[in-house]
Amino acid sequence: MSTQADIAVTYDVSNSFFSLWLDRWMIYSCALFEGTDDLDQAQVNKLTWFFEKARVTPEKRVLDIGCGWGGLMDFFALEKGAKDLTGITLSQAQYNWVKEKGTPGVKVEFGSYLNYQPQEKFDAVVSIGMFEHIATPEQVRGGENLRIYRDYFRRVWEWTTPGTWFGLQSVIGALLPRKREEIRDLGWGTSTIFPGAVTPRPEVILSAVNPYWEVMELWTRREHYARTSAAWLEGLRKNESVIRERWGDRTFEDYERYLGGCVRVFEKGYQSLAQLVLRRID
Repeated sequence: MSTQADIAVTYDVSNSFFSLWLDRWMIYSCALFEGTDDLDQAQVNKLTWFFEKARVTPEKRVLDIGCGWGGLMDFFALEKGAKDLTGITLSQAQYNWVKEKGTPGVKVEFGSYLNYQPQEKFDAVVSIGMFEHIATPEQVRGGENLRIYRDYFRRVWEWTTPGTWFGLQSVIGALLPRKREEIRDLGWGTSTIFPGAVTPRPEVILSAVNPYWEVMELWTRREHYARTSAAWLEGLRKNESVIRERWGDRTFEDYERYLGGCVRVFEKGYQSLAQLVLRRID
């Protein structure tokens, strides 16, 4: 599992920094560009997709594992009428942001999922962009990732009621780059922007869900993540002067390099994006 220090590197630069180039809901994950070229609408498309796929209704208790700045919970509460939402985050900055907003019906817990014990069970689960933080690169190299992923799915099963649906989104490994500079750029982005994280192989996820969850749907959104990254990069560049002044040249240049690299790796198929719809096995 990524440490709190790793998560701080990734998400605690500054809430204001990310608000300059993310969408209005502050969603730092792949959008769904179906019928639109607008990032805000594409993120709404994605949030709506997960609301429907997790079978969320106003009376259900909803868990968001790795809730980020709470945008999904805000959307479910304010736009879809959900009344009982709980998020987990290991980012202090994100936790503070969610607490300060105080969206009705939204609660947030600070800490690792490994230590989480809900007082009541949940009826729907969503987790977007957190799965990449479950196993470290060292654990993957040591062959421990399948066990760690399966333990994660076991825990979520124990937190839920019979009949629960679970919407899961993760970047996944795809083709292996052959050019040395592309391998170097891919490794740089992981170690500099996302230390402690690693993109799982899809076949490992499909194996790890058993015997707790059944895969009902699997969608890949590689091209959508290339477009999302390009939209973020455009927003970053529009705010270059502000970012350089407030957070320094290094921050702007690192994120410009990282987001540009994301566009390339998704366009070339070195990484992809998986959305899974899981049903609890009872």
